[in-house]
Amino acid sequence: MALTPEIKAQLNQYLVNLKSNVVIEAFVDESESSTNMSELLIELTEMSEKIVLNVHKDKNERTPSFKINRPNESTGIQFAGIPLGHEFSSLVLALLQVGDHPLKISDNLIEQIKKIKGNFVFETFISLSCHNCPDVVQALNILSLLNPRISHCMIDGALFQDEVKRKQIMSVPTVFLNGEEFSQGRVELEEIINKIDSKSVDIQADQISQKELFDILIIGGGPAGASAAVYSARKGIRTGIIAERFGGQVMDTLGIENFISVQKTEGPKLVRALEEHVKEYDVDVINLQKAKKIKKINNLLFEIHLESGGILKSKSVIIATGASWKELGVPGEKEFKGRGVAYCPHCDGPLFKGKDVAVVGGGNSGIEAAIDLAGIVKHVTILEYSSELNGDQILIDRLNSLDNIKIVLNAETQKIDGEGKVNYLTYRDRKSDKEERLDIEAVFIQIGLISNSEWLKDDIKLSQYGEIEINDHGETSMPGVFAAGDVTTIPYKQIIIAMGEGSKAALGAFDYLIRH
Repeated sequence: MALTPEIKAQLNQYLVNLKSNVVIEAFVDESESSTNMSELLIELTEMSEKIVLNVHKDKNERTPSFKINRPNESTGIQFAGIPLGHEFSSLVLALLQVGDHPLKISDNLIEQIKKIKGNFVFETFISLSCHNCPDVVQALNILSLLNPRISHCMIDGALFQDEVKRKQIMSVPTVFLNGEEFSQGRVELEEIINKIDSKSVDIQADQISQKELFDILIIGGGPAGASAAVYSARKGIRTGIIAERFGGQVMDTLGIENFISVQKTEGPKLVRALEEHVKEYDVDVINLQKAKKIKKINNLLFEIHLESGGILKSKSVIIATGASWKELGVPGEKEFKGRGVAYCPHCDGPLFKGKDVAVVGGGNSGIEAAIDLAGIVKHVTILEYSSELNGDQILIDRLNSLDNIKIVLNAETQKIDGEGKVNYLTYRDRKSDKEERLDIEAVFIQIGLISNSEWLKDDIKLSQYGEIEINDHGETSMPGVFAAGDVTTIPYKQIIIAMGEGSKAALGAFDYLIRH
């Protein structure tokens, strides 16, 4: 599997950072996938004198797979499959980190990982088109590298279909720990540590509560929160961000073609750029924390209480918690989540190659999902509640050009059902009032977003739709507390609008601080 000249050029730049020798132990058989993996690994060894390749035939190992070790030392890092696509970055990082390139995590976290007790064998099932999978793979590789009692294997579900079927994996990334399902979906390094180290949450809460008073504290790390952070920090005031995950909903958005001045990009790529921009300034980013209460102590001070038990203090607050995927609320949706009910077509679509699937929702998100899935699955049925599709005409035209998509209008989804996994759904034809059955193996729900504002309902005025009401300066009903982005009453939930609203809220908060 020859690498392109462009990828080779990038690799050459990265591999010069290897400080120590790296040993790749490859396990192959006579299959084409083994041949392709071997060709990739041979090319890697030819690009650096510090990489040594040993090839084995071992029936006790997954084939094809390879381990990345130090000389005479096992790191526990293994790749089962050929980590190209989105996982190519995981391969490069593993090589560099095993080769003693510095880890980009805090010294405190490194020491905490080294002290974790117990034996942990992690396996992560991924698809190469999944943009959330690399974060999970890279986090678990770091754990494996730092603690000899932890090991991790990335497994490409497309190559190990028998194992995928046996374990009934229908969503990626899916992580197994010591043979039992551990997590589904994107998880951060700190989240994993919290689950395997009982002391971790208390340690983090204590460290958070000891932080100094902020001038502006931003709750939410999406486009609105990132924009607010940059504008606040540029004023030279103490700025912090609390985020469940930096990037928010944008991390689940693949194609972005309406971000002015950037003709086309992807959500995770945009999030990396946002994070890098924020880190150019003196902003304290507190990740993987969820706010549960806001208290106004006096005219000059707010407290933000976190679900972890930590408490932060600030002179002003900007809420930019965004929105989450709206659920259908029908029987079977929660029961079959991760067993055929999915919300990310880019991540989970490859698991249903050659299958019949449905997309619920005929707006832009639903249409884009159907178009993406049509190139992978056998057939896609779009179920739209109203009498017409609600997407942009350019997307509808692209949809109509595909012959493996069926559009069903006036369809009200009633129930999702199956035996252990999704086998069918039923919907009501709103014109005839007749109930119809659709035999499918997955349903991708794309019916819009709901504001992440439930935790504020007793303290800040919300609209009938649960959105935070703001004035033209971004201020809420609680003086000194501002809001921006998809969580607010602003119309047109778009990335570029959220960024503008974030900067407006930051300027409004700064004006408030000057006056008070």
